[in-house]
Amino acid sequence: MDERKRQEMILELERQIADLPIGYISKKTINGKVQYYHQWTENGKKRSQYLRNGEMEPLREQIEQRKILQAQLKELRSGMPKVRQPNLNFETNVIVGTGLEAMSQGVKNWGLRDCFDQMEGYLYGKEYDRVCLVFGLRRTGKTTMIRQAIGRMTKENLSRAAYIKARKGDNMAMMNRDLKKLFDAGFRYVFIDEVTLMEDFIDSAALFSDVFATMGMKIVLSGTDSLGFWLAMDQELYDRAKPIHTTFIPYREYSRLLGINSIDEYIRYGGTLRAGELAFDDQDVNAQDASFRDDESTRRYIDTAICRNIQHSLACYEAGGHFRHLHSLYEAGELTSAINRIIEDMNHRFLISVLTDDFRSHDLRLTAANLRKERNPEKRTDVLDHIDTQAVTQRLMELLDIRNKEEQSIGITSSHITEIKQYLSALELIVDCPIETAEPGTKPLEHILFTQPGMRYCQAQALVHALLKDPQFSALSEYEKTQVTDRILEEVRGRMMEDIVLLETMKAADKNHRVFKLQFEAGEFDMVIYDQKENCCEIFEIKHSSEQVPLQYRHLIDEDKCRRTERRFGPIQRRYVLYRGEDIQLENGVQYRNVEAFLKGLR
Repeated sequence: MDERKRQEMILELERQIADLPIGYISKKTINGKVQYYHQWTENGKKRSQYLRNGEMEPLREQIEQRKILQAQLKELRSGMPKVRQPNLNFETNVIVGTGLEAMSQGVKNWGLRDCFDQMEGYLYGKEYDRVCLVFGLRRTGKTTMIRQAIGRMTKENLSRAAYIKARKGDNMAMMNRDLKKLFDAGFRYVFIDEVTLMEDFIDSAALFSDVFATMGMKIVLSGTDSLGFWLAMDQELYDRAKPIHTTFIPYREYSRLLGINSIDEYIRYGGTLRAGELAFDDQDVNAQDASFRDDESTRRYIDTAICRNIQHSLACYEAGGHFRHLHSLYEAGELTSAINRIIEDMNHRFLISVLTDDFRSHDLRLTAANLRKERNPEKRTDVLDHIDTQAVTQRLMELLDIRNKEEQSIGITSSHITEIKQYLSALELIVDCPIETAEPGTKPLEHILFTQPGMRYCQAQALVHALLKDPQFSALSEYEKTQVTDRILEEVRGRMMEDIVLLETMKAADKNHRVFKLQFEAGEFDMVIYDQKENCCEIFEIKHSSEQVPLQYRHLIDEDKCRRTERRFGPIQRRYVLYRGEDIQLENGVQYRNVEAFLKGLR
C-alpha cells in the first residue's frame, strides 16, 4: 500500500472513531435489580451516565466498533514511516514539535471563525492537488485560524505538521529546499504564514500546488497582502487553490466572537477582530484597542492594511508590470495617498447623500418633534425649530464639495479611480450593490457598500467634527452645534445600518433570491428580497430607532409604490420595519423586527 493511500485510510478511521462513544459499560445491582451505566474519563474526571431500557446494547456495539477501528488504526500507523524531528539546517523559519504546541496555547479558548470549517475540510479531505489560501485584510483572524487548526490536531497529525513564518529576505528557492527536507522527513501538513512577503511568491506560487500538494502535502498559505493571492489565483494558482476569505466579518459573527450585542458598537468598530481580543467585557479597553477608534488609527489601518497591500502586490506581480494606469502615481510615490483619497472621497459622497436624502427631509422634522416632547427635561429642546436647517445643510455640503474639488485637482483620473476600485473590490473592502429604480428597463444606480463599517463611520465622524471649525457654523451656540452634529451622526449611523442589513442579507441570499434597494421618484424601499423562483417579494424599511412611529412605515403601505413593486416583482408577502426595539406585529400587517436578531438569524 502506498503512503498516500495509507494516510487517507488513517484520516478516514480517525473521523469514524471520533464519532463513536468512548469508555465502557458497567453494571450495578441495586435492591436486587441490575442497572447499566456508561462510564468514561473526560478532562481527567470520571463520568457516568445511567442507561435506560434499550440503550445498553446499541452502546455496547458502538464501543466494540470503536475498539476494532482503533486496532486497525494502530496497525496502519505502524506501517507509516517514522517522523523524525529534523535536525536540519532550514533556511526559512520552520517550527515543528513542541514549538507548535506552544503556538496554539494562547488561542485554545477563542471562538472559531465561521469559515474555520473550510480549513479543516481541506486539511482532512481526500483532495491532494490543491493548496489552501487564507486571505483577507489585517486583523481578520488569519494567523489565529492557523494556530487553532494546529491546536486541534491529533497527536499523530501534529507530529507530521510544520509552521513556517516567511520573512522579507526569503524566496521561493529557499522555500522549495525546506519543503523538500520536510517531505523527506515525513511531514505532510505545512502552514506557511506571511507567504506574500516573498517577492517572487505571486509569479512562482504554482510550486506549492503542482509539486508538493500533488506529492501528498497539505499546504495552507496565509499572508497580509491578500491582493497577492487574488493575482496568484488568476495566474499561477488558477483552479488549484481552495480560497478562504476572512475580510468580511458579519454582525452575527462579530457578536459571537467578541460577545458584543450592539449594532451601534458594530457600526463604530466593526470590520476587524482587534477590539475585544484582550478584554471581552471592558468597553474602555475595547475602544482603546480598536482598529477604528479614531481618525488617526483608521488612517494608519488604511495605509498599512490596504494601500501597502495593493502597492506591494502590484510591485511583486510580473516584476511590477501590472500597474497599468497607476504606474505614474507609483513612480511618483503618490499611489498610497491616491488610494487614501479615493476611499475618503467615497465617504464624502456617502455623507453628502446622507445630508441630501435625510438631513433635509421629514426625518429632521420628526426629530424636532421628538426633542420637543422628550420626557427627560434635560434632553428636551426646541433648538431644531429655530435653526436655519437649509442654510446649515447647504454650508456643510459646500465644505464637502470644496474639499472634493481640491482633491480632484491633483491629477487623479477616472482610469485611476476605476482601477483602484477594482483592487478595493478584490480586497473585499467594497461591494457594489446597485439600486434598482421603479421604472422597468432603467439602468441601476451605483451603490457602494463598505464591508468594514468601523472604517466608514470613523472617517465620517472625523469629517463632521472638522466642520465645527467652519466660521459660519461655529457662530451657532454650543448647544445648537451639538444638536446639529449629533443629528448628522445619528443619520450616518442610520444610513450605515441600512447598508449593513443590505450587505449581509445579500451575502446570505441563495441563488433564487435577489436583494436590492428600490428607489421611486420620491421615497424608496430600503430593502427588497425578491424570490425569483416563486415570483414574490418582501419589502423592508430600516430605522436606527427603538421607537415605533407611523411615519416609519408609510412607504410600506403606500398603494402606488406597492402596486408598482408587485407589477415587477410579484405579490408582496410581508412588510417589515427593522429597528432596535422589540418584535411586534401591527394590525395593518406591518411587522416590526429587532435588527440585531434579524442579522443574527442570517446564514
